[in-house]
Amino acid sequence: MTALYPTAWQDYALLDCGNGQKLERFGDYTLIRPEPSATWQPTLPRQAWDAADAIFQLGAPNSGTWHFRRPLPERWQMYYKALRFWVAPTPFRHVGVFPEQAVHWDWLAARIAQAPSPLRVLNLFGYTGLATLAAAAAGASVTHVDASKRAVAWARENAALSGLTSCPIRWLVDDALKFTAREVRRGVRYDCFVLDPPPFGRGAHGEIWSFDKSMPQLMALIRQLLSPTPRCIVITAYTAKMSLPSLKRLLAETMSGYDGVIEAGELGLRQQGAARTLITAFYVRWRTTS
Repeated sequence: MTALYPTAWQDYALLDCGNGQKLERFGDYTLIRPEPSATWQPTLPRQAWDAADAIFQLGAPNSGTWHFRRPLPERWQMYYKALRFWVAPTPFRHVGVFPEQAVHWDWLAARIAQAPSPLRVLNLFGYTGLATLAAAAAGASVTHVDASKRAVAWARENAALSGLTSCPIRWLVDDALKFTAREVRRGVRYDCFVLDPPPFGRGAHGEIWSFDKSMPQLMALIRQLLSPTPRCIVITAYTAKMSLPSLKRLLAETMSGYDGVIEAGELGLRQQGAARTLITAFYVRWRTTS
């Protein structure tokens, strides 16, 4: 099992973690957010944590409240390499970017750049669009799907901020399963797939998504959407609803008959200035060898 950590961030840093929390720098501001896997003790003194600009405190399941220790803008800009995007505190503790996924953006962009012809990418559960923008900037045409109208609008603003509005991107507010089923009926094919499914969610019209039950259905549909020469698939999972070996086996079944290799492991962040890592998710990836 391989653990992946981004190394090219300049505008983000994991400053410390412990006692079920993480202290992070997003651009010019430092935030404290819950992190259940950080069961150890922090390394920085209490004063460093007390100097954070805002802290998120959990309330109802999957939600909570931000407490601002000083005034912050409603949103602010960040960058990763050539990508520019907005971040903002949300009621669900997220801020519009999962920094650990930068390793996937780079991997996807490399697969696209190495392809002999332009590729078609399907990004499901696309959220605020960083994977979409990385793929588009590398030369792919992208279909970006998310059930949240707000998230898709945010992604489009990120595209404008990154100067990628003229790229061939389709922005769709839709349920992932229903959309892929329609694409199968339409005979559409894609070369690359990016999936970041939640443990549980609701579609644009109240459809229920449950990772352990819905993921096999989705992968069966994706099997039918594969182009004759697929290039890559990347799946990130922030859930224990399905084990890593099970997800790896599901991907292997989906790509059966195609020449390629599967990579699987953990996704995480390295703490700045300390020999400490924080695992946040696991991943499986397939890439062609032909």
